Amino acid sequence: MATPTHEVLVYRHAVATRLTHWINLIALSFLLLSGLQVFNAHPALYWGQKSTFARPWLEMGMIDRGDHAIGVTQIGSLRLETTGLFGYSGAVGHEEPRGFPAWATIPTYRDLADGRHWHFFFAWVFVLNGLVYLSAGMLSGHFRNDLAPTREQLAPAHLLKEIADHARLRFPKGEEERHYNALQKLAYLAVIFGLLPLMVLTGLTMSPGMDAAWPWLPHLFGGRQSARSIHFICAGLIVAFVLVHLAMVIAVGAFNSVRSMITGRYAIRLEGDAP
Repeated sequence: MATPTHEVLVYRHAVATRLTHWINLIALSFLLLSGLQVFNAHPALYWGQKSTFARPWLEMGMIDRGDHAIGVTQIGSLRLETTGLFGYSGAVGHEEPRGFPAWATIPTYRDLADGRHWHFFFAWVFVLNGLVYLSAGMLSGHFRNDLAPTREQLAPAHLLKEIADHARLRFPKGEEERHYNALQKLAYLAVIFGLLPLMVLTGLTMSPGMDAAWPWLPHLFGGRQSARSIHFICAGLIVAFVLVHLAMVIAVGAFNSVRSMITGRYAIRLEGDAP
């Protein structure tokens, strides 16, 4: 005989967490798309304090074959043909050399000045929203109570078990759903206190005005070109995090997860008859 279960709504996300989550989603989306527009002004990346722009570690460009052109993306010594996506794209008959395609940038037309305006505006939205989130999280104890992993969760055996369970799409059930698991906590902490601050600092390093005010910034990251490379890599890692996050939301139940980020309440199923 199957054990009876009942559904319970538990309060999972505070108002500040929900509001800053959605604002952050909007800000990061515009930052990514406008950032690709800025990148397209010079679709190559370098390392070092000063660069001669002769040896990029990543470059998106076009090769003219005479009767036709192709888009090429080069990462180190690896060269890939990426026509239609990176290096050379556009509607048939109207292709043009550009790093990322028009549909992936804001604005869609090539305009560095407009791209920078969009990028700087939403950078301020992102920073101010982040300060609100950090302040609310510290005052409410959100980081200490909800995101700090316990000693038991950090045990290698426990982490390996969670990794294996996630790989097999076996997720926590019942009482375990009331709290974040270890992988969630570590991923959120790495993004909140690692990737996002690194994005802000490397972004500031690329500003000549900030370099003049804080000359230690370029030295911290090994130069403006290195800061630009780190900024780009961090953006890629954040995109990867978002994609994995969305996949997990769908796997555990999109409706329940999205509802909890709107109303704050998350449905879990507990064994036994309803009280």
